[in-house]
Amino acid sequence: MSDDTPTIGFLGAGRMATALATGLVKSEITPPDHVIATDLLPAARESFAAATGGRVFDDAGEVARLATTLVVAVKPHHVAGLLADLGEQLSEIHLVVSVAAGIPLARLQSHVEKPIRFVRVMPNTPCLVGTGASGYALGRYATKHDGEFVGQLLSTVGLAVEVPEPQLDAVTGLSGSGPAYVYQMIEALSDGGVRCGLPRETATRLAAQTLLGAARMVLETGEHPGALKDAVTSPGGTTIAGLHALESGGLRGTLMNAVVAATQRSVELGHS
Repeated sequence: MSDDTPTIGFLGAGRMATALATGLVKSEITPPDHVIATDLLPAARESFAAATGGRVFDDAGEVARLATTLVVAVKPHHVAGLLADLGEQLSEIHLVVSVAAGIPLARLQSHVEKPIRFVRVMPNTPCLVGTGASGYALGRYATKHDGEFVGQLLSTVGLAVEVPEPQLDAVTGLSGSGPAYVYQMIEALSDGGVRCGLPRETATRLAAQTLLGAARMVLETGEHPGALKDAVTSPGGTTIAGLHALESGGLRGTLMNAVVAATQRSVELGHS
């Protein structure tokens, strides 16, 4: 690793920050000694250091002094104070990546008095196990290279796509909130298995693996989900009977409505 390898600093050392930092280290994009973090909670700092091998500090200013890329991973209501406190230390050398939910790029920029290269990210919780789905948008002063770097960072913990900022609300409604929808689907499928005589543990494992396998089929084959569905649907068979029941219950419309409702709520929160 060359001496000009950038140091990446995490402002907040919680689970998402630890997941991203671990992904960077495991993928060898950044060595452990170039990963640093701060957090108000000593336990969070200790956990981050143990998981990543990185260095931790109790002062955000020290992290800003040492790092050229800063990942803002604090609770949304702490972002304004954090950026205001760091205002004098932030400069054109810094790329600031925010994973704080619901805070638009314009609001991030409003907390500092100089042009800063901001990138806003909407990750989801499966990033914690390396299978995330993240969207990100570039701020006014961020460069194409900044976008490529953030995409590389996020790809260490899953799939990453760049979108215009207005589409981040839809990303929030789909992949940000989506794991909760899928957990309900797994629970419901498991309940169905139990209703038909399977032990709970067996039913849950089969249901979870089924969704995992189906998702991988979509991603790895590149085929349309409808085509993959047709491939396992025989005339007069068991699958078409089950699909008929799903259509009768309005599954597709309900899932679409869930994405729309979560997207609309994201828009509301962004304006509050």
